[in-house]
Amino acid sequence: MRGGYFLAEESPAKLLRQFEADTLEDVFLKLSVIQNMGRQRRSSIAQAVSSVVGVPNGVVNEAVIVDSAGENNEISGEFGDNISLSARSTSRLSLAISEDPGDLSMSVVPPEDTPPAKISDYFVVLKSNHMKALVWKNFLGMLRNVAMMLFITLLPVAQIVLFCASIGHDPVSLPIAVVNHESENNCSTPLHCNSTRLSCHYLNYLAKKDLVLHYYTSEQDAKESVRKGGMYASIAIKHNYSLALQARMVDLKNSHPWDVQSSEIDVYRDVSSKTIAEFIKAYLYDTFQEFAQDYLEACGYDRHLLQYPIRMEKPIYGLSSPNFTDFATPGIILTVIFFLAVALTSGAMLIERNEGSLERSLVIGIGGVELLTAHVICQFVIMVIQSIMVMVVAFALFNMTVTGSLVLVTILTFMTGFCGMCYGFVVSCLCSDERAATYVAMGSFLPTVMLCGIIWPSEAMHYLLRTFAIFLPLTKATESMRNILQRGWDFYEPAVYVGFISIGTWIVIFLTISVLFLKFNKG
Repeated sequence: MRGGYFLAEESPAKLLRQFEADTLEDVFLKLSVIQNMGRQRRSSIAQAVSSVVGVPNGVVNEAVIVDSAGENNEISGEFGDNISLSARSTSRLSLAISEDPGDLSMSVVPPEDTPPAKISDYFVVLKSNHMKALVWKNFLGMLRNVAMMLFITLLPVAQIVLFCASIGHDPVSLPIAVVNHESENNCSTPLHCNSTRLSCHYLNYLAKKDLVLHYYTSEQDAKESVRKGGMYASIAIKHNYSLALQARMVDLKNSHPWDVQSSEIDVYRDVSSKTIAEFIKAYLYDTFQEFAQDYLEACGYDRHLLQYPIRMEKPIYGLSSPNFTDFATPGIILTVIFFLAVALTSGAMLIERNEGSLERSLVIGIGGVELLTAHVICQFVIMVIQSIMVMVVAFALFNMTVTGSLVLVTILTFMTGFCGMCYGFVVSCLCSDERAATYVAMGSFLPTVMLCGIIWPSEAMHYLLRTFAIFLPLTKATESMRNILQRGWDFYEPAVYVGFISIGTWIVIFLTISVLFLKFNKG
């Protein structure tokens, strides 16, 4: 077919024989020359080519008859380049060769029958044979690269294992420099009311907190070890610490300033690491309260006299001793599933497009929606496997807190992975190669982690950022999963179903953008 006309409709062998040519390219060239005979040309190239190419006799008049069907059927452009007609006839004409080798007359191909329009023609219909072939092609491509598929499947498992094993736990084995001017470093006698080595007993309480105590003889050496980065804190206990502390506790109202000063423990911390510095501060306060209460009890007093005048009752939600791992687990699960789906889906679409299989599929009549649906099916299966393995590791292996419905957690995780797939389709439509897609995915990863309340409460943000973060895909979804896991809320709580609505809305938005790009973006 050339310029809207069928040049020939015969078997290749018959065409080669009747046009006395060696290749089909020569046959096409001769048919093109025949088609252009008699046309008004803007260039003399056509006449020059016609004089060189050998054309069977008795076809010039027929070609002229073709052109006489309309005066305006002028071919524009150079010979063989971007042929286009300014006007087309209503009949489909063909230079089909008849059974007689000498007869190269033109034949009229019957016009195509236009079936009446149906309502279903205006809706996207997925053909089962197309979908079966596309899905099988995608799965076959995955099965051919077993090593890569194992890596993709186990990558989220490795990530959640690393997170649960390394993030959120209380730090232990923290090195602390100690200078005890009162007594030796080892006290074997039990704690009693007249003890003269209270400093040694307090240090034993500190050692139970998994603090590694390093003893020094001078305060200057102890502080220097902190300056050099070898220790996180330096503790200095004065000579008459026990006597001063006892005098201060016996008569709080009339305590001498010297007793008050001598009963204090000087602590020099390295607060460049805020988390460790706060843990050391909490360890020192908690252990001293426990030590002082035990000492009061040994002296016959009520241990609650030294208790803080604020009593923390049993928590309504959560654990009495919460940890950061439980807080961050919902966001980490959703983030891992979301962005792995983005990377996998965008990569698959871009590879298919850059290899040319996307264009070949579109040329043979497969629709863009069918291509998109086939990828959704294949990637969704992988995403489901990843999600199940991640949740099994987090909740069964590491015993993350679960007080609500795991069914809701599973559905929300699947929806988040599907949303990541849809975002991956958008990235593949916007980007021309894998490098650009990687930049887009990586560029959107860190803002999502920082703004969605995954690793830090969203209440700590600037109020403008907090308003913007509400509309991000993972913000409400993370809060919803956290409410299910930590508070045990069901779907009918507004703080829960809003997360499902948010992620569902983003799925619709991303899918709509992807379909529109596939339909209208011809690049």
